[in-house]
Amino acid sequence: MVESRPLAAVSTTSVDGTRRLAAALADLVRPGDLIVLCGDLGAGKTAFTQGLGAALGVEVPITSPTFTLANRYPGALTVHHLDVYRLVHIDEVADLGLHELVDDASVTVVEWGDAIAGALPGGFLEVRLLLGDRPDDRQVEFRTVGTEWADREPAVLAVASRAAGEKSC
Repeated sequence: MVESRPLAAVSTTSVDGTRRLAAALADLVRPGDLIVLCGDLGAGKTAFTQGLGAALGVEVPITSPTFTLANRYPGALTVHHLDVYRLVHIDEVADLGLHELVDDASVTVVEWGDAIAGALPGGFLEVRLLLGDRPDDRQVEFRTVGTEWADREPAVLAVASRAAGEKSC
């Protein structure tokens, strides 16, 4: 069993706040990283990816890959953006070429990735986005799975602490 460690939770009060939180996290991303987004439908998984991608130098609009399953965005670090919501069988992960996408020249973001956690290569940062009480409120929880993010856990905590202190998030 892969070790999982809960790290932090922070609230955002707007789509832009969710994007800013992701942009702040981009400073911690390394080539070859895997980020799994999960949580409520409509809670901002694509908005999170948009903020992360923009901070990584992606200059084209990032859209949901729900129907294409995978999008590639060049930037200072290539962003592979996958959505596995529509996959019926875990075997379909192999058809996506996920193992080939996680490489030393990119970061891979997988929406609904908790559904295929057993098929994911190595460890990852899990970002769980949950709907809040008001329409734009979101609870964003960070968890590390495996060891790939272990040395960055204090930095993830710092990003969450700064976001919690910002009124505009």
